[in-house]
Amino acid sequence: MGEQHFERSVEAPCAAGEAYEWHLRPGALRRLLPPWDSARVISGSGPEERLEKGARTVIRVGVGPIGLHWTAEIADEQPQKTFFVDRQVSGPFKSWIHRHEISSKGRTESVLADRIRYQLPLGRLGQLAGGAMVRGKLERMFAWRHRVFVGDLSAHADARGAGFEGKTIAITGASGLVGSTLAAFLRTGGHRVLELVRRAPKAPHEVRWDPAAGTVDTEALEGIDAMVHLAGESIFGLRWTEEKKRRIAQSRIMGTRTLVNALGGMQAPPKVLVAASAIGWYGDRGEEELSETAPRGDGFLADTCADWEGEVDGLRSDVRAVKMRLGVVLDAGGGALATMLPAFMLGLGGRLGSGRQWFPWIALDDVIGAMHLAMYRPSMEGPVNLVAPGLVRNSEFTRAMGRTLHRPTILPVPRPALRLALGAEQADEMLLSSVRVVPAVLQGEGFGFRYPEVEAALGHALGRAT
Repeated sequence: MGEQHFERSVEAPCAAGEAYEWHLRPGALRRLLPPWDSARVISGSGPEERLEKGARTVIRVGVGPIGLHWTAEIADEQPQKTFFVDRQVSGPFKSWIHRHEISSKGRTESVLADRIRYQLPLGRLGQLAGGAMVRGKLERMFAWRHRVFVGDLSAHADARGAGFEGKTIAITGASGLVGSTLAAFLRTGGHRVLELVRRAPKAPHEVRWDPAAGTVDTEALEGIDAMVHLAGESIFGLRWTEEKKRRIAQSRIMGTRTLVNALGGMQAPPKVLVAASAIGWYGDRGEEELSETAPRGDGFLADTCADWEGEVDGLRSDVRAVKMRLGVVLDAGGGALATMLPAFMLGLGGRLGSGRQWFPWIALDDVIGAMHLAMYRPSMEGPVNLVAPGLVRNSEFTRAMGRTLHRPTILPVPRPALRLALGAEQADEMLLSSVRVVPAVLQGEGFGFRYPEVEAALGHALGRAT
């Protein structure tokens, strides 16, 4: 009942050296912390920091006032790049030693084996009380980590095959859900990422911009290879008051205009601008199937998206523009899924209104993958629907959530109740509208979705898949 052992291995689609380097690059820890685990980095793993021997990282684990700080140290690193070890310096375990072993399986394949030795506190009592729970969590966590690891390495290998390696990419909205994940993904691929911030820069990877004033430090951006524009006021949270709607629209319009004007004045602009938009462009369209060629719809979101994308149309002709129309992004770390999760966990989730409205969703890793592809695939230009091919109705999505969480979903939320709670406009456009969007451009480009079906996407996003 003392020391416990856990082991899990996975085949990697790259040489052993690349698998080893991936783990030590800036961004790797961010990619390996499951969003459903409520863990976040406090210090020691920033955008410029490699995890080399002696490096320490502090992670906060747990929820609310019972959260604990876990300090881990890279205790050993093998010069031939076949293994490295991290150990707990202080934290929730009595002891924890994690050996990452990477072995070659050929010129372009390798095997990663995670081998962990750990002891729970309180000896036999701790093992009896929490042993099975800890082992189950480790199974889910490392299954999640290995899916991310293999998917990321495959994407980077494809990009290198197209000559896209060692690039410099700038991102607005890099602190948000999509932006922070994209930045970490790119850094693990060996790219340099610049983050545009509205305050005075505090680090070499930060670049000042002020959308309200229409200014950007273009000198710091000269010669970048790609620009990704994700900044904008969240549509979630408070009711859509007139002031909230103004902020939603203006943050997107003014931010895009500022960026487009800045790129227009650069001596060495990026080859591509990947700019976020949204499926709100289409409005409420019932059963109509909507590819990227479909005309815009009606409503506040459609008007905002039209103005938003209209600013991109002013981009200089030598910069390729890709307008990413995002569906509902599924990730436990934020956005719509994090908002609805508490109700479902309590068994209070249910279909919205009739439940027959189409629910266009996409896994976060597929958002990242599609944006990555857009950076180096010259044929991708103009609007691109970022939705999964496995489109479902709201009622089907609700049942999938229930199955994934093992919770009942028998309490529907009537349309009048939603309109009363949020206001008619917000309820109708965000929750009750039917948008049957298809990812025609991505499918035409041969994009390989990691999670084409909703149940697998939810299982991954919520840590329920092993």
